[in-house]
Amino acid sequence: MAMTAVVTGCSSGFGRDVAERLARAGVRVYATMRGINGKNGAVAEALRDLAARERLDVRVTEMDVTEDESVDAAAASILAESAGPDVVINNAGQMFVGIAEAFTPAELTGQLDVNLVGVHRVTRALLPAMRKRGTGLIINVSSTAGRVAVPFYAIYHASKWALEGYSMALRGELASSGIDVVVVEPGPFRTALFSTIRRPADGEGRAATYPLIAHETLATIGGMFDHILSDPAIPTDPALVVDRMVELVHMAPGTRPFRSVVGVDFGVRERNAAVEPHDAGLTEAAGLSSFARLKFL
Repeated sequence: MAMTAVVTGCSSGFGRDVAERLARAGVRVYATMRGINGKNGAVAEALRDLAARERLDVRVTEMDVTEDESVDAAAASILAESAGPDVVINNAGQMFVGIAEAFTPAELTGQLDVNLVGVHRVTRALLPAMRKRGTGLIINVSSTAGRVAVPFYAIYHASKWALEGYSMALRGELASSGIDVVVVEPGPFRTALFSTIRRPADGEGRAATYPLIAHETLATIGGMFDHILSDPAIPTDPALVVDRMVELVHMAPGTRPFRSVVGVDFGVRERNAAVEPHDAGLTEAAGLSSFARLKFL
């Protein structure tokens, strides 16, 4: 029987690319995005045309990860056609950048709603079917920003650091159900993420009260990312991330590493390597070693 995958955020970037790659490998792919009859109508139609032209099993599905009803409706549709997904790739995400104080609590909530709560909505909607089958893989797209932090990215960092903790705990919870949970941590890549950065509305003008050096530093950091993304010698091709996702999908259950860093890493690989023994030691000391291994290993 063909493998089934659910991928969020398929309107562009990693989501669109991995949906195509998996489908070409014979996987039935539910390519989800919001606004398939509206703002992303042309993208959805292009994906359907590609599927028809290449005879791929790609099923474009409406899903807004920030809305319970939308996620639940999409999950119901997927489960009506399948026994549940073998793979879930939580890829949908946004990036909020700016002086932290200038973001309202509502804006912070909006960032978390996409990058963290959205992941939980999708995972929660599909987990009962996956646990019933006793096998599966969840790939959560995190970021190197979930392991390090720089000024002016506090809102985005909050969402990705939270996703890391959520994913690590979830990995242990689901091990006894035979489900692998992993995170992919891309550095900066040439996707729509940077071109669609959300800035604070800052109706109170709080950013203007910060010293000039703060604004200059924000611009400098932005310039650094512009350089990284424009230099052909730097590994920012999104295919690198897609390659890693596909590799994880095809790895044997229980052999997949929890974290996969891809691209410019800002020292995250070394940080992960240093922390891994401590995480393992904590698990063992707490008597939770059995939760670190899939049930059939």
